[in-house]
Amino acid sequence: MLVCRKASSRPKTPIALTIGNFDGVHLGHQAMLARLKQAARQLHIASCVLTFEPHPREFLTPLQAPTRLTSLREKLELLAESGIDRVQIYPFNHNFAKIDANSFITDILQQELAVRWLLVGDDFRFGAKRAGDVEMLSKFSRQSGVFEMEVMPGFNVDGLRVSSTAIREALVCGDLVLAEQLLGRPYSISGRVVNGDKLGKKIGFPTANIQLKHNRPPLTGIFVVEVTSATHTALPTTMRGVASLGIRPTTHTNNQPILEVHLFDFCKEIYGHHLRVHFLHKLRDEEKYPDLETLIKQIEQDIANAKHYFLTTVTA
Repeated sequence: MLVCRKASSRPKTPIALTIGNFDGVHLGHQAMLARLKQAARQLHIASCVLTFEPHPREFLTPLQAPTRLTSLREKLELLAESGIDRVQIYPFNHNFAKIDANSFITDILQQELAVRWLLVGDDFRFGAKRAGDVEMLSKFSRQSGVFEMEVMPGFNVDGLRVSSTAIREALVCGDLVLAEQLLGRPYSISGRVVNGDKLGKKIGFPTANIQLKHNRPPLTGIFVVEVTSATHTALPTTMRGVASLGIRPTTHTNNQPILEVHLFDFCKEIYGHHLRVHFLHKLRDEEKYPDLETLIKQIEQDIANAKHYFLTTVTA
């Protein structure tokens, strides 16, 4: 998959395009990507996703911006897995925010990207102050003939519209089953294994510390997880463990969220490798314990509960 951070100055080749933040790349997004690829194949042109970095709400209203389900790297990984030919990333900054709706259509879609076929969601808005809408795009498409256009309705699962907001709400509540139903896969966070304070190793439970690239984690607590690696071929395909995602109130006071994973029956050095942590089941919320001895007893119980989860899930 080709990733472009600015429009090419080379002669333009027509593309089939969809536009959005694609945070989470959930089932609704996946339906759009499937339709986009189908149209691109029929027209013998490349499929392309136009997305933004940072998320527009992070730039415009940073204090009210939603937590991300996926970092930029995670989003690109998921889009690559979907089979899209190209991702066009536009930096969302002051200059981009000032582009009016008409200029967005003529300067970006028509001139810079040479869009021949366009797919948007039924609630799509664009341009300065979100002045552009689906009807404006449809009118331009009909009158100019520059690109064909299609509008995709919302995607529902059991009567619930699939959205990044609905997934965030499920994760906050610890409802990983609902989150998985809306995503089409278990929720995951990926990142590089970095050095920590090695407290886990000192107390008998070594952990892999995963570097977080999210503005805020969308979930916290203690979880049953499966871990996969895309960069370490010597590792097992899937590893099981228990993860802590939060501020570690018993041992730390800086309120900095950390993702730590204790892998069962695993003792290799994997610093620098990129892991994806799949959250399968929430065991409990974070708690502050009076001393390390109490914390150790709870970790032992968490490990036992996680292993029991795998045992009962596999044999059920």
